[in-house]
Amino acid sequence: MEELFLAKQVRNPNEPLWLSTLRVSMPLNLSYIPIGLACGILLHAAGFNTLLTAMVSVVIFSGGAQFMIASMLTINAPLLSIVLMLFFLELRYALLGSSLSRYLQGQSHKFIFTFAFSMNDENYAVNYLKFATDKKWDGRQALMVEHYSLLFWSVSNVIGSLVGSALKIDLSVVHFALTALFLYMIVMQIKNRLTLLICVLSAFLAAFFLIITKSTLGLVISTLIASFIGFLLEHHFKTKSPDTRWFWKVRGPGSRKEAVEKSDNN
Repeated sequence: MEELFLAKQVRNPNEPLWLSTLRVSMPLNLSYIPIGLACGILLHAAGFNTLLTAMVSVVIFSGGAQFMIASMLTINAPLLSIVLMLFFLELRYALLGSSLSRYLQGQSHKFIFTFAFSMNDENYAVNYLKFATDKKWDGRQALMVEHYSLLFWSVSNVIGSLVGSALKIDLSVVHFALTALFLYMIVMQIKNRLTLLICVLSAFLAAFFLIITKSTLGLVISTLIASFIGFLLEHHFKTKSPDTRWFWKVRGPGSRKEAVEKSDNN
């Protein structure tokens, strides 16, 4: 539904560019408000004041990363573990940015730096879809989408921090909310049986290395090992047996490879 909404939008030539671009990004902007408020509240509970919350929301601009920071700070994780986890968590943006590079050819280095600084998963999805479906969509509009989403996210974080300062948050509730959030993020990324296998493997590895290292550095080690194993298995299946059952979707027969191909042909 979101793809149809974005793809079928036609810009009114009499409408200012900033307003038409804002109209495109509004569904994303509005979706940031509730989770941005929650993120601000949790960051305040983790020890961030309003100013630091605003700085983190602008500099990092990643809901998953900010929630992870709040989670690791509440369990007194060492700074090195937090930095390493952030590095591996945000490394995906190198791949996301590379897929947009062909649409931004000819732009200055200053523009590319600004664009990369304010890119996240959601505004990437909006811009990629618009680049792919709207020939008139350009880098300037894409950057405006990023800045609009950054504005809504940052303001929501700050308001959440102010709300958190007026409320007493039980940290046990914070732990529960963060655990539920990351479980939801995992479930949303499970596309096939191989992904499910790697998720289960990474859980066992995380528990094992947390016991061995007695610190959150075990999470970094388990993440690296599980990712490497997942890469090797995926490469093996794609080259040796691309029709293996491990690539079947986990949501039922209707989403298997044959059913998807049939629906695409129709």
